[in-house]
Amino acid sequence: MNVGIVCYPTFGGSGVVATELGNALAAKGCKVHFISYSQPVRLNIFERNIYYHEVNVHDYPLFQYQPYELALSTKMVETAISEKLDLLHVHYAIPHAYAAFMAKQILKSEGISIPVITTLHGTDITLVGKNPSYKRAVKFSIEQSDYVTAVSKKLREQTLQFFNCTKEISVIPNFIDNSLYQKHENCEKEAFAQKGEKIITHISNFREVKRTRDVIEVFAGIRTKIASKLLLVGDGPERSKDLDKAKELGLGRDVIYLGKTAEVERILCLSDLFLLPSESESFGLAALEAMAAGTPVISSNAGGLPEVNLNGTTGYTCEVGDVAGMTQKAIHILESDKLHKTLKQNALEQAKAHDIKSILPKYIDVYEKALKSKEKPTH
Repeated sequence: MNVGIVCYPTFGGSGVVATELGNALAAKGCKVHFISYSQPVRLNIFERNIYYHEVNVHDYPLFQYQPYELALSTKMVETAISEKLDLLHVHYAIPHAYAAFMAKQILKSEGISIPVITTLHGTDITLVGKNPSYKRAVKFSIEQSDYVTAVSKKLREQTLQFFNCTKEISVIPNFIDNSLYQKHENCEKEAFAQKGEKIITHISNFREVKRTRDVIEVFAGIRTKIASKLLLVGDGPERSKDLDKAKELGLGRDVIYLGKTAEVERILCLSDLFLLPSESESFGLAALEAMAAGTPVISSNAGGLPEVNLNGTTGYTCEVGDVAGMTQKAIHILESDKLHKTLKQNALEQAKAHDIKSILPKYIDVYEKALKSKEKPTH
C-alpha cells in the first residue's frame, strides 16, 4: 500500500500521532509519503519505506498571506502522480482536508481516483473550526472526505453537533508505542531533583487553552506540603509569562524549563506526577504518554480527557480551573506510596490498551474499506 500522510510537522498531538502512524505503517511494509512544509519532528527519514515531500510556498509581493492551501494541494497532486499513491490520509481539518478535496478534484480531471481519509484531532473542530470564517469550509471538507475518524467519542459528538454533519465519523483513539517507555524503566532522578524530592511534569505547546498558569499555581500549592521540582517541556506564547509567574511565587529554582525535546520518554520516566489542566483536549495524548511511563495524571475533565485519564483509577480529573481541587488531589497522591503504586499500575494498563499494535489495525481497516469503494477512473 502506498500511503500519503499530510500533517503539521510540530510537537503537537496531531503531528505526533500522524508521524507515529506512518512509522508503524512503514514497519509493516507500506510505503509512506509525508507531505508537509517541514520535516515532522519525530520522523526518521532514514527508516525504510519512509519518504518526505516538502511543500514550498514562494513569496510574491501581491499576496499579504502566502497561499499555503494552493501549494499543499499542488504537492498532493504531484506526489500522488509521481509516487502512485493509493490514498491520502490528512490529519487536522484545517487546511488539510480542504486542500485534499481540491487535490482530489484535480486528480479526477486527469483520470485518477484517490480516496481521502480525514482524522479530526481537536482544535481544528473545537476552536478554529468554530470561527465563522472557516465553519462552512470545515463542514464541507469533512463531508467531502471518503472516510472520517475522530480521536475520541467526545470529539465525534462535538463535531456532529456543532457542524450538523451527516457524515459517519468513526472513533479511533490516539495511541503510543509502549516499548519506547519500557526502555527507561530504571532511570535516575538525580539530574533534576535531590534525594526524597518528587518530580512533577507538564508537557504542552504553552497556549492559553492549556492553562499553563494553573500548572504553576498547582505546583505552588504542592510545594507547601511536599519537596518537589516542576519540569516544563515544550514551548509557546505563554511560556515566558509562566516562568515569570513562577519567579513571582518564589518558585524560580524549583521550576525547570527544558524546552522542546524529542526525548519525552526519558523525562516522563523521572516523573512522579503529570499535570494537564487544559481548558480543551480532544484526547490528551500527553497524558497517555505519561501513563505509559507509569506516571499518575491530574487533569481537567475537559473534552476527551475523562476517556483517557480515568478518575480515581489512573489519576484524578477536576473541573477546568479548579486549582485548589487539583492541588489537593496531587498532594493526596504524592503523600501515599500505596495509592501512588496503585495508580501507577493502572496507568500502565491504560497505556497498554492504547498501544500502536492495537490501534494500527483499525486504521488499516479504514484504508482497506476506502480502497474497496474507490471510484473507477473517469477515462
